Amino acid sequence: MMAVMSDQTLRTLIVDDEPLARRGLRLRLAGETDIDIIGECTNGEEAVRVIAAEKPDLVFLDVQMPGLDGFGVLRRLPLSNLPMVVFVTAFDHYAIGAFEASAVDYLLKPVEEARLSQALFRVREQAQARAASEQRDQLLELLGSVTGRPELSLEDALAAGAALPDSRRPVRLAIRDGGKTVLVEETDIDWIDAAGDYMCIHAKGDTHILRGTLRELEAKLDADRFARIHRSTIVNIARVRELRPHINGEYFLTLDGGHEVKLSRSYRDQLRRFRD
Repeated sequence: MMAVMSDQTLRTLIVDDEPLARRGLRLRLAGETDIDIIGECTNGEEAVRVIAAEKPDLVFLDVQMPGLDGFGVLRRLPLSNLPMVVFVTAFDHYAIGAFEASAVDYLLKPVEEARLSQALFRVREQAQARAASEQRDQLLELLGSVTGRPELSLEDALAAGAALPDSRRPVRLAIRDGGKTVLVEETDIDWIDAAGDYMCIHAKGDTHILRGTLRELEAKLDADRFARIHRSTIVNIARVRELRPHINGEYFLTLDGGHEVKLSRSYRDQLRRFRD
């Protein structure tokens, strides 16, 4: 891929609620001479204020954030002066195809240097030939894909997006496996165990390795469907077939297929969810 050099400095804002994600992206962008990082935001509300005040050229925008998420940020921005947006996501809530077709680009966490280089290539191309109407049309196409209503105006599409049940939308985990990305449906997950910054996602007889913390993943999953039963274990409630008491208030849970996981004493309050 031939390098595209921007003839302007791109004033860039990083928006992500995860400190390590912000730091990692900042470090990877440090060597790009035409990228001027003007700040970082830790949540959507802060991002709306900073974008309105600073008017950055480019925003790396996390899709999934507590409170006001990435699409919520877009809904709150003036339509006449939108920055270029590169979406950053750990989980494929939305169709990856929509990002590929409609956003400047998207990045999956953890961000890989090769993919970041590709995203910057596209950003620089658009910076050279960008028009407000083109960006408006791109965002309209993206939001039409997400809302399922491509006939809407951008204003109506953004408003319709506000009604999307994000917290109830089934998660699709995008997991890198060598040179490919495996998409795992939330409903297919049997249980998850963790060690350090890595998790084993057990789904439909396969085990997938995902980088991240159990706490972060727990926040993304449907709380009505999954239960934290140990500091290193999350289980799909529908997969539990038997409860067997152990010592000191602990339990062993038998899942479909016969696998056993331990419910620790610290999580005894979760027992009622299996008995209801």
